[in-house]
Parts: sequence; C-alpha cells; structure tokens
Amino acid sequence: MAMPAAAVPRRWTLAEVRALIDANSAPVPRYELVDGELLVTPSPIGPHQSAARRVLVALNAYVERTGIGEVFHSPFDVELEPETIVQPDVFVVPPDESRRLITEMPARVLILAVEIISPASARGDRGPKRELYQHRVPEYWIVDLDAALVERWRPDDERPEILRDSITWQPDGASSPFVLDLHDFFGRVAGTR
Repeated sequence: MAMPAAAVPRRWTLAEVRALIDANSAPVPRYELVDGELLVTPSPIGPHQSAARRVLVALNAYVERTGIGEVFHSPFDVELEPETIVQPDVFVVPPDESRRLITEMPARVLILAVEIISPASARGDRGPKRELYQHRVPEYWIVDLDAALVERWRPDDERPEILRDSITWQPDGASSPFVLDLHDFFGRVAGTR
C-alpha cells in the first residue's frame, strides 16, 4: 500500500502578508512572516500587556538618558531581511534608524528585540523569529512570564543565557548599563508587588 505524500507547507510571500494586514482594520491578530512561514498571534492578555509596558517604560528612560536610539513597540513593522515582516513587542533602534523612521517605514535596523511569550506565540518567538533576530540583532530577549525568567540570545549563542535575578544591557555607545530587577518586574506583572 502506498503511503500518502507528505503535505508541503505553504510558503507565504511578503505581498500576501501585507495584503492580510491591509485587509484587517484591527491591530490583531498580528501577522508576521519569517522564512515563508505565516505567524498569526491573537490579541494579548493583561499580563502580556503589563510586561510589555513595563519593559517599554524602563527601556525608554534608559534610551533617553543615554541617547543610544529610540524605543518602539508593536504594532510596528520590522523588515530585517527581504520577504520577512515581524512586529516585536518592544524594540530599540539606533539614532540613524530613528531619524529615518520619521519619513520612511518599516524599521530595518534594531539593536534590541524583546518578545513577551504566550502559549500562542512561544513556538514562533523561540523558533523562526529567534533565528531571525539572532542573525540580525545584537541582542534578543524572550520574556517568559510563566517561568519568571528572561532568555537572552546573542548572535553566536547556541543556547540562551537564562536570567532570573536581573538583566543588564550595555549596547555600543552607552556610557552606563541598563539594569532591570527581574524579581521586582515579574512581581509587578503578577500583581504581587
């Protein structure tokens, strides 16, 4: 008896994903494209939004103080490679890219990408998006609210650095480091602080 042929996954194009985005008047679901794979993320829940806001606020204060660029948040199109489109929850661009974004879209150069994972986004954030960010961004953080930890990925890492107490980041050109107390951060997101 002949075995049925394995189904070949559909490869999406950037034009097709842009058409999905344009046809949807709401910011959710979020459509992203990495290596021909369409990633669809539903509306985030409260703790996700709280975590993204807290990361954004903390990074924004640091970025403004050091002048290393500008912080943005989703929904915001980022094209790090041809035929890709992602929307990191929070990200930092360098000053030249920040100036370019005043008149041109999408973002193309990041110095930090941050994703807050959820059950619906974990596979994409740890799989195809992690590989993309790791090749194109100096630092990528995966914030895992359930495990109360941050996975830090850098370009040459084979495994993430697992951070539970604090995260320190000092990009090129910064005179001082960004430090986030993770016990306080996760406590505030969970409503226990």
